Amino acid sequence: MMDQKQLLEITEQYLKGELSADEKALFEEMRTKTPTADQFVVEHQFFITELDKYADLKRFKANLYDIHHTMKENGEIAEVKTQDRAKIIKFWDKYRRTIAVAASIAGLTALMISGITVAFAPKTPLADIEELRRKVSKLEVKTNKQDLQLKSVRQKIEPGVNVSFGGSSFLIDAKGYLVTSAHVVHNAERIFVQNNKGQDFMAEIVLTDTQHDLAILKITDEDYKPSNNIPYSFSKKKVASIAEPVFTLGFPKDEIVYGEGYLSSVTGLLGDTMSTQITIPANPGNSGGPVLNHNGEVIGILNARQTTAEGVVFAIKSKYIYNAIDSLKRLDSSKIVHLPTNSTIRNLNRVDQVNKIQNCIYMVKVVMKK
Repeated sequence: MMDQKQLLEITEQYLKGELSADEKALFEEMRTKTPTADQFVVEHQFFITELDKYADLKRFKANLYDIHHTMKENGEIAEVKTQDRAKIIKFWDKYRRTIAVAASIAGLTALMISGITVAFAPKTPLADIEELRRKVSKLEVKTNKQDLQLKSVRQKIEPGVNVSFGGSSFLIDAKGYLVTSAHVVHNAERIFVQNNKGQDFMAEIVLTDTQHDLAILKITDEDYKPSNNIPYSFSKKKVASIAEPVFTLGFPKDEIVYGEGYLSSVTGLLGDTMSTQITIPANPGNSGGPVLNHNGEVIGILNARQTTAEGVVFAIKSKYIYNAIDSLKRLDSSKIVHLPTNSTIRNLNRVDQVNKIQNCIYMVKVVMKK
C-alpha cells in the first residue's frame, strides 16, 4: 500500500498523461479496488481544475487593467467625474417611476419568451407551464397598474391646458398646508404646486384672506408624501429691525431662485402697518415666497405685486398667518394647522439653511377660470 505522498505523485502523473499504458492500467485497477484512492484522485482533479479557473480569472483581470490603462493614456476613454455621477443619480430620482414601469414590461417580455420556449420544449411538465402562466398573469396585472399610475401622474396637467405660473408658496404644516399670496391664486379654477424636484401635485384653496393678501392651500394629491419636518419657524411676536439681513426663496422662473437683501422699513407702501419694505431682487414670480432672517425664522410673505421701484418690494408680516389659521379653524374645525415654532437651522450657515428650506418651497401653477 503506497503512502499519501506516493499517491499524490502518481495521481499527478496520471492526470497529466505521463504514465505508460501498463502503469495507467494498473493505476485504474487500483482505483477500482480502493475507493479511498479513487476519491483522492477525483478530489485532486477538482482541486487542479479550480486552480486553473482562478488563474484564468486573474489573467483576465490583469489584461482588462492593462487595456484600460493603455486606452486612458491614449485619451480613448476618460474617468467618470463626480458631477457626472451626481447627474446620473438625479436622473434616476427624477425618472424612477418611469424606469420601474419599463423594467416591469421588460420582465414581462422575458417571462413570455421563456414561456414560449418552455411550451415547445420536449418533456416539460404541464404543471410547470401552468405555474409560469400564473406568474406571467400576475406580472401583467402589476405592470398595467403601474402604467395607469404613471399615466395619472402625466395627466395631472393635460396637454394644451393654459397654465399660468402664478408665483411661489411654502409649507406651514408638513401635512401639505401651504401659504401664498391671495392674488397668486385669484380666479383660479384648478391649482397645482410643483416642488424643487419638478413633481406636480394637485392642491386646493382652503382659505382666502384678501385683506392681508394671503391664501392657504392644501395639497390633495395622493402622490404627495408628507414632509418629515419643516426646518424654519414662525414667530408671532418677533418684530424685524431696520437693516436686518433677510433672504428669500421662490420661483421667478422654472427653478428655485435664492435672493438676499435687508429690511429697509418696518412699514409698507404709504405707511401700511400690515407689511414691511424690503430691498431685495424680486419679480411677480416671487410672490407668496417666504422672507426669512438669519436664524431661519419666517418674518413675512413676499408680495412682489406692490413693486414700485427696482429692488424694492413689500412683505406681509408673518403674524397674519396666525390670523388666517384661526379663521380657517373657525370655518372648518377638521382643518388643524400646526405652525412650527422651533427653527432647526438657526446655527447653520446660509448654504446649509437653503439646502434644507428649498424642499419646502413650491411653485404655484393655476388654470384660470374661463
